[in-house]
Amino acid sequence: MTSAWKAEHVKGILPGDAGLIPAVRAPDRSALDPARLYWDMWPLQDAQGHPAQLAGRSMWMALTAPDRGDPALRHFEAKIHWIERRGDAWHDLGPALPDLAVPYEREWAGSALLDTGAVTLFFTAAGTARAAGGYQQELWSTTAPLGADGWPRQWSFPVPSVQGYGPYYMAADAHDGAPGTIKAFRDPAFFRDPADGARYIAFTASLAGSDSAFNGAFGIARLTAQGWVLCPPCLHADGVNNELERAHLVFHGDRYYAFWSTQTVTFAPGLSHAPGGLYGMVADSMAGPWRPLNGTGLVLANPADRPQQTYSWFVDASLTVCSFVDVMPDGSFGGVPAPLLQLRLEGDRATVRTAEQVG
Repeated sequence: MTSAWKAEHVKGILPGDAGLIPAVRAPDRSALDPARLYWDMWPLQDAQGHPAQLAGRSMWMALTAPDRGDPALRHFEAKIHWIERRGDAWHDLGPALPDLAVPYEREWAGSALLDTGAVTLFFTAAGTARAAGGYQQELWSTTAPLGADGWPRQWSFPVPSVQGYGPYYMAADAHDGAPGTIKAFRDPAFFRDPADGARYIAFTASLAGSDSAFNGAFGIARLTAQGWVLCPPCLHADGVNNELERAHLVFHGDRYYAFWSTQTVTFAPGLSHAPGGLYGMVADSMAGPWRPLNGTGLVLANPADRPQQTYSWFVDASLTVCSFVDVMPDGSFGGVPAPLLQLRLEGDRATVRTAEQVG
């Protein structure tokens, strides 16, 4: 059953409704490369969605690109790097994947699964190698077994997870576009349903057959004996919002939670009072129906005096929330991981459990 995130839900958002993200006073680069920008991050997870370790180390992934002086350029050189968390500091351990002769141009966000002695990376293959700077998007994956030292070795050649866009999703194959208005088929996030063991990837999508320019959807694909098969979306925001970014699923307390990030500029006219933030819906099963968390869908938002300070939130099964430092009040781009947060989920309610950074 596909549910709708409706305009009436968004219209119910009032100032102060969301859990406020603490102010980021200054971006902390810790042990990161000062010549690079970092954004869109996620932890290595086990099949239940909890953070996993490699050889006893806390490992994450993030998109990164050289700092060219214009943060908008980062999207066209993005590559996934391993980043390790040691105490309160982040350390860049270099590219996750080797340089290969692939048909896509760059790597956008995804998720990483540690299961049965191997790491599988689900990611967005963006652009095409034959023409630079395009907005084409496909869902791809690659797997590497763990070596004797506990680290991934010999990644398989990346391959598409699904073929085409199916009947439910609008194609994201345009070369030209602009951030916030392009159509989506990206951000694959692994999820295993504890009810029956079925395996899914959630992803950011655009609803097919829509008459609205604001047709964001929370896509889903299920693993079958024939491979990954596209299913109808869990939910959509047709007529409400163009982008349900970083779509992902969490199971907690016998309920299913669908989370995504979005920005004020991607809401339809008449809904621009809604803040950029972490949004979500809850259901009693994967079949839905899905209900907006907190009655409106809004879970977390930045302080009013710094509405773009962090973005691209990702919640794991421990309810730890990661994001990156985006635009600071002075207009500068942070380009580093933001302090981690912790959620509390109680049925249809979601709140910030602590304002402190978690380790």
